[in-house]
Amino acid sequence: MTKVKVAIIGPGNIGTDLMIKIMRQSSNLEMCAMVGIDPNSDGLARAKRMGFVTTHEGLKGLEAMPEWKDIKIIFDATSAKAHHYNWGIVEKYNDKRIIDLTPAAIGPFLIPPVNFDASHNVKNVNMVTCGGQATIPMVAAVNRVAKVHYGEIVASIASKSAGPGTRANIDEFTETTAHAIEKVGGADKGKAIIILNPAEPPVVMRDTVFTLSEQGDRDAIRESIHKMVEEVQKYVPGYTLHQEVQFDDVPEDKPVFIEGLGLRHGLKTTVLLQVVGAGHYLPEYAGNLDIMTSAAMVTGDRLAEMSIEGVT
Repeated sequence: MTKVKVAIIGPGNIGTDLMIKIMRQSSNLEMCAMVGIDPNSDGLARAKRMGFVTTHEGLKGLEAMPEWKDIKIIFDATSAKAHHYNWGIVEKYNDKRIIDLTPAAIGPFLIPPVNFDASHNVKNVNMVTCGGQATIPMVAAVNRVAKVHYGEIVASIASKSAGPGTRANIDEFTETTAHAIEKVGGADKGKAIIILNPAEPPVVMRDTVFTLSEQGDRDAIRESIHKMVEEVQKYVPGYTLHQEVQFDDVPEDKPVFIEGLGLRHGLKTTVLLQVVGAGHYLPEYAGNLDIMTSAAMVTGDRLAEMSIEGVT
């Protein structure tokens, strides 16, 4: 069977987990190369032991290798700053695409069950953030029933699952996620908060989603949310509702003030989520990393399938 060859930039936890997912689960992707900048990287050593091409000279190093010409999809699991450099290389090639797992947000935001069809035909797609992948589907689920004025998400992750890349990108995380709540989730205004929980033993990822929308059919909203959960579970089985959906009225005579929007009333919907990782390479509590690698892989898999079938 024909498969599309891919490379991963960034041999850390996310890049290594993504490599293993592609090997075990992808129908249309063939792992080819792992790219880093540290010659002593454990991730590069692991990739080399598995028989893949490796380089510690960054994407420039891979560009100079013969395997480069056959690679069609590049996953960037580095940092927002590094992605700008990497994209400067990839954008010169018409036959290559990049899937960005950093908060750089150069390309359009992509949440697979929400807007894949609207974003698949560009060369650079951005996977937002772990919090965005987990929560924006819920904002979109409410919005397709009742117009969302405001969407706020709180992502709580185990401190141990937040590596140096995540910690270096905290500001970009909140800004990118908030923007994507608006652009993809459909909210007029978005806000994102991330909490690094130092609890021992480490806790799994928990996400809280608040929306303030127009009044709508609560049963229809609940059904929309449950259907969206099922869509995400197709590639992240550990994605579940931690509690049933909750509703509260914000009456017209007691509106709430939302910065940038002013006073608003309507229906408040609260969604409580839990994300347990698949445990392919990362521990199960690292659901925040698992949902990113899973979303990136399913995006790459669908892009590759379309390429194989000749769909643009």
